[in-house]
Amino acid sequence: MPTTSSAKPAARSLLKVLGVAFGIAIIVGNTIGSGILRTPGEIAAALPSAGWFMGLWFAGGLYALCGAMTMAELAVMIPKSGGQYVYARRALGEYPGFVIGWTDWISVCAATALTSIALGELSATLIPSLAPYQTRIAVMTTLAFTAIHWIGVRSGDRTQQLLSVLKTLALLAIAAACLSRSAAGDVAASDAASDAAARTIPSGMFFASALVLSFQGVLYTFDGWNGLVYFSGEVKDPGREIPKSMMWGVIAVTVVYLALNWAFLHVLGIDGLSGEKFAAVAAAKAVFGATGERIVTVVMAVSLLGNASAILMQAPRVPYAMAEDGLLSRRIATVNAGGTPTTALFLSAMVSIILIVSGTFQTVIALAAFFIVVQYATTFASLFVLRYKEPDTPRPYRAWGYPVIPAIVLVGALGFLAGSYVTDTANSLHATYVVVASYPAYLITRRLVRK
Repeated sequence: MPTTSSAKPAARSLLKVLGVAFGIAIIVGNTIGSGILRTPGEIAAALPSAGWFMGLWFAGGLYALCGAMTMAELAVMIPKSGGQYVYARRALGEYPGFVIGWTDWISVCAATALTSIALGELSATLIPSLAPYQTRIAVMTTLAFTAIHWIGVRSGDRTQQLLSVLKTLALLAIAAACLSRSAAGDVAASDAASDAAARTIPSGMFFASALVLSFQGVLYTFDGWNGLVYFSGEVKDPGREIPKSMMWGVIAVTVVYLALNWAFLHVLGIDGLSGEKFAAVAAAKAVFGATGERIVTVVMAVSLLGNASAILMQAPRVPYAMAEDGLLSRRIATVNAGGTPTTALFLSAMVSIILIVSGTFQTVIALAAFFIVVQYATTFASLFVLRYKEPDTPRPYRAWGYPVIPAIVLVGALGFLAGSYVTDTANSLHATYVVVASYPAYLITRRLVRK
């Protein structure tokens, strides 16, 4: 009989310590980035009408909310960390799960690189003498958050809550300042400019095309609302806290977006907003004068810090889950005493740093837009598959309005997938080739892991 000293110690597991506050913070941190400061000008140029402009942002929030409450059923039914890979594997099998898992992981690593590079660029904008060190700053940012998350999931939880609160308050402060200035300024002139611009709205097929492309831009700005599903296995009470977190997280993001866009309209009018590369900078200059650009740059840096933390925290959960299921080496499923999948974290950080230093993150990001839509469509489809295959599996929470609302978000995702082939044919085809080429990689990986 083996002695106690010779017995193999039990492998550590992820810790179930996360609550609603973290859930909301990770959604806010994962979703709100620099997109909301850039995209409004593009939307206003395509649809120069204040009504349509604000309506699209509200519709984007509503679509994200429906998607979140649909995905929440899967997250509660299968409370396992790992993101959308978990649902694709359960519903569709190993290979579809493998495709969703590795494309998701690579996309997240590229997003980490992109966010860190953006922080390096913002640092150089604030302090010009740092311009030669942008890449080093990006690498140091990644390493700093790697260290924070390596300490443990509680450390990551506290950091994410702090950064998300700072981000939200900073953005709402800008919105409040803009709205205050507009209320005391020439609102009538702004409204008149909006009415004049509204007469130039495209019609017929041109209007339909502008509407679809604009809505696609809005939805990309909302991307990230699914951040909590990467941590489902670490939530203390998934049946209650996951749906609540996802609902209030998306509502919080929507409120911030509506407040900012309303503020931009009040200060600039639809005509002044149209085509503005950085709507927030233009609005801040109108309110704060020459210091407006610097204020927005600082707010962008705070926002991107929250992004970088959230993205790097979720990245290792995907390879961790794949390793747990035997699709990657079991060594990648190593967890430290703080509840962090350490090997997966270091691997994710290493890939992100390679993408930063080599500059290849731009190529991956171009393909990631296609991968993201595929992942959403696969997840929404998985809900229907599992309702059919596993009707008796306990579901403490069920999707709103099934089957109508889940069908709407699924059709929407499929529509945007088809639209990707039309609006970005080259990258969509390249992404398709990558997916096809993944099958030999899957076979080789499975053989190596199972030897």
